[in-house]
Amino acid sequence: MSAPAAGFVVAIDNGSQSTKVLIVDAAGTVHASARVALRPYSSPAPGRWEHPGDDLWDSIVAATRAAVAGFGGDPREIRGIGLCTIRFCRAVLRADGTLAQPVMSWMDERLPRAYERESDDAVYVTTSSGYIGHRLTGQRTDAAGNVQGTWPIDTERWAWSRDAEDYARTGMDPSMLFDLVAPGEALGMLTAEAAAVLGLPAGIPVIATSNDKAVEALGAGLRDPEDALLSLGTYVATMTPGDRPVPPHPDVWTNFSSRPGGYLYESAGVRRGMWTVSWFRDLVSGGAEGVSEEGLNRGAESVPAGAGGLVAALDWLAPADEPWRRGALVGFDGTQGRFHVYRAILEALAIESEAGDERARRALGRARRRLVVTGGGSGSALMRQILAAVYGVPVRTPRVHDAAGMGAAICAAVGTGLHPTWDAAVDAMVAVGTEVAPEPHLVSAYAEVRQTYARVIPRIRLLFAD
Repeated sequence: MSAPAAGFVVAIDNGSQSTKVLIVDAAGTVHASARVALRPYSSPAPGRWEHPGDDLWDSIVAATRAAVAGFGGDPREIRGIGLCTIRFCRAVLRADGTLAQPVMSWMDERLPRAYERESDDAVYVTTSSGYIGHRLTGQRTDAAGNVQGTWPIDTERWAWSRDAEDYARTGMDPSMLFDLVAPGEALGMLTAEAAAVLGLPAGIPVIATSNDKAVEALGAGLRDPEDALLSLGTYVATMTPGDRPVPPHPDVWTNFSSRPGGYLYESAGVRRGMWTVSWFRDLVSGGAEGVSEEGLNRGAESVPAGAGGLVAALDWLAPADEPWRRGALVGFDGTQGRFHVYRAILEALAIESEAGDERARRALGRARRRLVVTGGGSGSALMRQILAAVYGVPVRTPRVHDAAGMGAAICAAVGTGLHPTWDAAVDAMVAVGTEVAPEPHLVSAYAEVRQTYARVIPRIRLLFAD
């Protein structure tokens, strides 16, 4: 086997809460990294959630400049940029590619509906990757794998629909849409203007990836159909690979993969999953020293399974079809403290996501062999222990916790020839971090806790439905 070509790639991982940028070589070694938090969403009206100002672009610029400043190599050896952004967003642009209105977050109630023009100078409608790609290259191109939600997309062809009814249904005319590009192909070349802002050489190819969850799966090395990947991000759900779209089903849906022509089967998930963890951390810290997420994890390790009887209903963001749902914590008897609440939130994430994965696997007719965990929450040893017990299988993390960043790097490595194939790139760039086996006493304990959740959660939701 020939050795991979020399050089580096820049991986942009623009997530829901922050933008992370890695500079990676062909062996998957991270030579520089930076993270810049996004500003809190703005909500100009009930049900509307927007990224304020030009926050997506500003965070990408700041994180890229910081990563480049910390890079000890020669920027001229950077071969490409892999661009990964948040899925299910909508950007409305003027003729020159600037924002005609703030980018709509994936939580915005307008996204499941047909597009309705709100700005007189709106000309194009695209995704977050289409908008950022245009800022980087000046081209009207977008990652085909990031076109998820209400768009006139033909999922089997990875292309815009040929059916006029799809355009009528989504409120979009073909003239409003960007050209679609497969993962590993170039969106365009970095313009001199963008290069100057980012601190990179002009002319570097900007490589399409897919949606952020699919790129995360790639960067975690997900390939086995009996493995599930659990993304512990703002949205928490499991994914498993497939080779064709599945028919519509209430418990599983088809997402694009980050490999051309591939697919991921995704379970129902928890909205604002790890966001709730961050919310509770900030709520109890009040800026006090020592009340960090790491400190909460340490304290919660001494709390027995079941969190002293606390049950968390993780409905901090209600789904569109059940807007009455609300988050709740029940079961207080005066003996619990902040560590009990924190552990209850982690347990609820594990129990809710496992139930969704089990329903999806039943629909697919697949067994579960192992759970691969990514995202910020994957760094918690307590969370990995809880997940192993609830899912009943070994839990593995990739060596690089920013799996979406590594997935973007893999796309750029393939697209620029650092690796000849997708499998070669994954083999060379993805490595196992930690693996935790289920502990029998915890498996037994969480079997009882899950029974409690099965009784209590439906009753909580009925209260709000009334």
